[in-house]
Amino acid sequence: MQSLPFGSRSKMRVLLIEDDGMLGTALSQALRDASHAVDWVRTIEDGLAAAELHSYGALLLDLSVSGESGLDLLRRLRARGDQVPVLIITASHAVEQRIAGLDQGADDYILKPFDMDELQARMRAVVRRKAGTADPILTNGDLSLDPAAHEASVGGKAIVLSPREFSLLHALMIEPGVILSRKMLEERIYGWNEEVESNAVEFLIHAVRRKLGARIIKNVRGMGWIVPRRG
Repeated sequence: MQSLPFGSRSKMRVLLIEDDGMLGTALSQALRDASHAVDWVRTIEDGLAAAELHSYGALLLDLSVSGESGLDLLRRLRARGDQVPVLIITASHAVEQRIAGLDQGADDYILKPFDMDELQARMRAVVRRKAGTADPILTNGDLSLDPAAHEASVGGKAIVLSPREFSLLHALMIEPGVILSRKMLEERIYGWNEEVESNAVEFLIHAVRRKLGARIIKNVRGMGWIVPRRG
């Protein structure tokens, strides 16, 4: 598999569970076009396995996937302590089914057919809520990130980041004060179909520090990297 170039686009790693081939293909492509890394599976069991092996920014779940119920997946995910933001995508207008999904641990739902801009806005909203904030702008000291506009600024000055640089910084900013290892960062910004070079994370961190300042990201020797909390 050929390594992707440094500037390849990625904001968030998304798990899509959808058994309809045409819809799954269309959704996967639309999400990739919107700069997300996407892992697409067609069964509940494959979805559970993927969620156990990898770290996702969001999970898109079609409740009507054939075989085991999507509600069972939600129960099993939450029972094992997995707090990945879950957005149900459904064609059912039955209120009872949507209520059941929310009661089993889903964070939101969207009815088919839907607009991709709305889907992405709902994804950003559930990710913010899981991170404990309703503010659409991530801030830490004088550093700000706007996931919707894909913009970064320091002290009010706009800084241009490549999509991959933005994705890495976003992963750290979602959890300020938390150390993320190389593997954890790779899990958050690369999909299955992307081969990661051994020094890719270090290369991205060097690039971000060069643009934003060395103090933005701190290295914790032998453990990983952290964006220190700042008031």
